Amino acid sequence: MKNDIFHEIDSLQKEINSYRPFDADFLKKLREYYKIGLTFSSNALEGNTLSESETKIVLEEGITIGGKPLKDHLEAIGHAEAYDFLYTLANQQTVLEKDIQRLHQLFYFRIDEKNSGKYRSNRAIITGSKYPLPKPADLPLLMEEFIVHVDTFRKKYHPVKAAALAHKEFVFIHPFIDGNGRTARLLMNLILLQEQFHIAIIPPITRREYIDSLELAHTNDEEFISFIARMVRETQKDCLRLFLR
Repeated sequence: MKNDIFHEIDSLQKEINSYRPFDADFLKKLREYYKIGLTFSSNALEGNTLSESETKIVLEEGITIGGKPLKDHLEAIGHAEAYDFLYTLANQQTVLEKDIQRLHQLFYFRIDEKNSGKYRSNRAIITGSKYPLPKPADLPLLMEEFIVHVDTFRKKYHPVKAAALAHKEFVFIHPFIDGNGRTARLLMNLILLQEQFHIAIIPPITRREYIDSLELAHTNDEEFISFIARMVRETQKDCLRLFLR
C-alpha cells in the first residue's frame, strides 16, 4: 500500500513538472497561494483562530482582524516570513542546524524574541502524550545527531518518507520552548522542496489523525508516514487543479 502511494506521488509530481518552466507571474502567484494555505493550516493546527481568508487579509493587506488575539496575527506574519525563507534554501542539498534555528527565529521572534531560534533551557511536556521529552542539557547533541539522521533518511528512503521521518524525529526532540510543530512542518516542506517535490499542507480537519499517528510513531511510524504521504498527494492534486483553471 505504502509503495503504491509513493508511486502515485511520483506520477503526480511528474505531471506537475510537465508544466515547467512556470511563467514567472504564475510562479509568484502559486507561491503566494501556498504561503497563505500553509500559514493558515499550520497555525490552525496549533490553535490559531484566524480563518484562511483572515490570514490572507493579514498577510496581503496588513490589516488586523477585530476580536482576534494579537498573537494570532504575529504567528501569521512570522510563519509567512519563515515560508519565504524556505525558498532561499530550496537549491541546497542538505539541511543545516542553523537553517532550522533561523526558521524558528523568523516564526517566533515577534512573540518571544529572547527565545526565538534558541534551544529551550527548561523541561517541557507535550500535553496528551505519555512520552517524556529530552532534558535541555541533551538538546545540542541531539540536534547535531538529528542533522546526521536527516541526511541518512534522504539517502536511504523515498523523499516523502525522509521528510516524514525528519518531522517525526524533530518533534520528539522538541528543541524549542514553543513553535516546534510549525517548525517541524516547515522543515518537512523544506526537505520536499529540496528534493524537487511539492510541499504538503495538513488541513486542520485532520488534526486528530495527525496527532494520534504522531503519538503512535513513538513505537510504530508506519501510520504517520502514510498520513504524510496522503497529505503530499492531496496537495499535489490541489496544485494540478490550479493548472486547469
